[in-house]
Parts: sequence; C-alpha cells; structure tokens
Amino acid sequence: MRLGVLDVGSNTVHLLVVDAHPGAHPLPASSHKTDLRLAEHLLDDGSIGPSGAGALLDFVGEALTVAEDQGCQQVLAFATSAIREAPNGEQVLAMVRERTGVELRVLSGADEARLTFLAVRRWFGWSSGRLLVLDIGGGSLEVAAGLDEEPDVATSLPLGAGRLTRDHLPGDPPAAEAVKSLRRKVRADVAQIVREVSRAGQADRVVGTSKTLRSLARIAGAAPSSDGDFAARTLRRADVSAWLPRLAAMTAAERAGLPGVAAARAPQLLAGAVVAEAVMDLLGVDRLEICPWALREGIILRRLDTIDDPLRPPL
Repeated sequence: MRLGVLDVGSNTVHLLVVDAHPGAHPLPASSHKTDLRLAEHLLDDGSIGPSGAGALLDFVGEALTVAEDQGCQQVLAFATSAIREAPNGEQVLAMVRERTGVELRVLSGADEARLTFLAVRRWFGWSSGRLLVLDIGGGSLEVAAGLDEEPDVATSLPLGAGRLTRDHLPGDPPAAEAVKSLRRKVRADVAQIVREVSRAGQADRVVGTSKTLRSLARIAGAAPSSDGDFAARTLRRADVSAWLPRLAAMTAAERAGLPGVAAARAPQLLAGAVVAEAVMDLLGVDRLEICPWALREGIILRRLDTIDDPLRPPL
C-alpha cells in the first residue's frame, strides 16, 4: 500500500510518501517538506502565533494535494513537541482538523522514543542485542534502551537543538558564558535520567538518529548522504568534544559552510553538539552509529504491524 506520513516537528513539516507492505522494506516514493520552524513562531507565553498556525495550515493543505497526486491510500499525520507543549496546541489542532480534515495525532515524548526505537531495531535487527538509541530533535531529546522491539526505557527531555538555541544562545556567535551556562544546564538535565537508562543494562550497540547527529557525524568525517543509506556512519564523543569550541566560535553562516550542514539547521548545530556531548559522556558512550530510520519509519512500521489486527491501535 502507498502511505503518506505527515510529520509536524519543531523544525520541519515533512510529508514522506512510501510504498509499504507487511514484512517488506518501506520504499520512499516522494518527499515534500518545509522548514516551518514552529518554535520560532511562539508568542511570549509559548503559544503558537498566528503566522505559525497559518503557515502550518497552508502546508498541510499542500501536503494533502501531494498525497492525493501520489496515490496515497492513507495519510498518517502526527505532531511532536512544538504543538504538544504549546498552550494553544488544542486550538491549532482543531483549526487544522476543521479546515483540512486532517486529524493530527500528538505524540508524547515517550511515544517518540518508543517508535524511534522500533525503527532502529528493525534497521539493525535482533543480532544487535541490547540497543541504546539517542535522538536529538528540534524541541526534545529522546532516549530509549532495551533488548526487544518495545524498549525497557523510553524517556524524553526538553533539550531539542532548536529550543535551546532560541532560549539560551542569543548572538551570532553566542557569548562564551552563554555556551558554558547551556552546558551546565544540559548536563544537569541529562544527569536526571542516567540511573533510569542504566537500569536497562549495558548496551551492545549505541545508535543515533536525527539530522543533528547526522550533521555532526558528517563534519567529523562520516560518509556524505550521496553514498546512500547503507553506508556505515559513526560519531565519536571525542570528535564532538573537539568540534564544540570550533562551532561555538563560528557564525551560523560559517557553520552552514561545513560539509553536510544545511543553512536552515546551522544556527542549531552548536546546541545540538552540546546535547550530544553531554548525553554521550554521562551515559558512557564513546561512539555511536547513525541510523537512517527514525520516528517517521517507526510510525510506518507500527501501522503495517496493525493492518491485519483491527483491535490494535495504529500507534
């Protein structure tokens, strides 16, 4: 069947169209996205402003047209932290539903962690043993660990690269004291989940997903995206630590000149590196592998798992 997955994230809103069947590798057919950056359309109280809500509505309408043109039999639509945490999130969801007919499902942070873990498990397989999965998004950090397809631990912290850049790193480049202050905050927050994650046992394989970790791996020498999904890519904590002071001294425009760093994501790369170093250090991770599958693929896989089971919820 041909599925559309509409992902309303803190950075991008992305429609991925795939040909997917139970037991088969989901094959991407087309992609349509925009760097909407809902986190930058927030009012002082954290609500999504009219400009952000209007832009979201316009893109959802575009996405529906693309999905119809591509022959999608179903569109799975979901939203993450930007709408989940906005005081007017319910109103924005109602507006989208009334104007477009799209029912955006808001995922909890734990849902994000579990579904991303499922995607990673299916990508690397059972022979990988106990997995530890890290995902740095625009609004939150997800961590999951376990031996099965359902993780033993699935947790989320409000440590997304976009959120931290907006709230803690003014200036281009930011002041050294702001970077130090952010480092202290991130490490204090990550320290709160170390015991919980450690209870899941020692990981046999540590995996990272998200654009932030892929970009950090790329500037540290990993294969470019043109080499395809099956090229092995890794990120060492030592490389993140080495790059941190360099990223802190760069402007966003200078970071955008680095290999694999998109101009739209460049302002957030420093905050993402601060989070990556902290979580890898405090969880005792020297090296992680980059997985091309993440939350969207997890949602597709979960939907395929439920096609023949009408009593099981889709996600």
